[in-house]
Amino acid sequence: MELSEALYTTRAMRRVTHDPIPYEVQAKILDAAIRAPSGGNQQKWRFLLLDDPVKKAALAPLYQLAVNRLWETIYKPQVDAAAADPEAPESKQFLRVQHSAQWLGDHFAEVPLFLFPFTLRDPSGSSIFPAVWNAMLAARGEGVGSCLTALLAHFYPAETFEILGVPDGEGWILAATVSFGYPAGTWGVAPRQPVDQVSFRNSWGSDVGFTVPEPLWVR
Repeated sequence: MELSEALYTTRAMRRVTHDPIPYEVQAKILDAAIRAPSGGNQQKWRFLLLDDPVKKAALAPLYQLAVNRLWETIYKPQVDAAAADPEAPESKQFLRVQHSAQWLGDHFAEVPLFLFPFTLRDPSGSSIFPAVWNAMLAARGEGVGSCLTALLAHFYPAETFEILGVPDGEGWILAATVSFGYPAGTWGVAPRQPVDQVSFRNSWGSDVGFTVPEPLWVR
């Protein structure tokens, strides 16, 4: 796959099939992950793959509760605005994202594979997230969809550690949870605000110097 296609079409793919991901594909995903930049080349990371139905079933209620808490706290203003005016363009966009996120909450235990990336005493994520993105790009190259979520890390880290058997008190930090599966939908370029509307040059609020009204890569 061309690099630009992978970069432009690796968006959140929450709705996936039940089809298992072969070990050889999982190996490619993790091998790409560990090739990412690492601060000081310390490689203070660990990657836990989860496909055990029992442990997925144990985590599923926590993830469902975390999704519910998300709508009740961080995204409550958007939830209320969408309820008040569901036909507004911004409401329709938010509701599409909410329905997709809710699908993962409702079907967590059915997702074939999860990746739990851990970093050692580095809450910034400066080394672990390049590795996670490498894993997601590698998955895209193999036709596997992925979605990064921080809900378990944010709302239920201790319970997640216990279920996964992560040693406590050694400094390990759960950075995220990444779901993997063969997509139930189609790949595409995600709509975004144009880059010139969210970018500056040399000082905050200054013109970046170019405009990009449409994606610079098209299929």
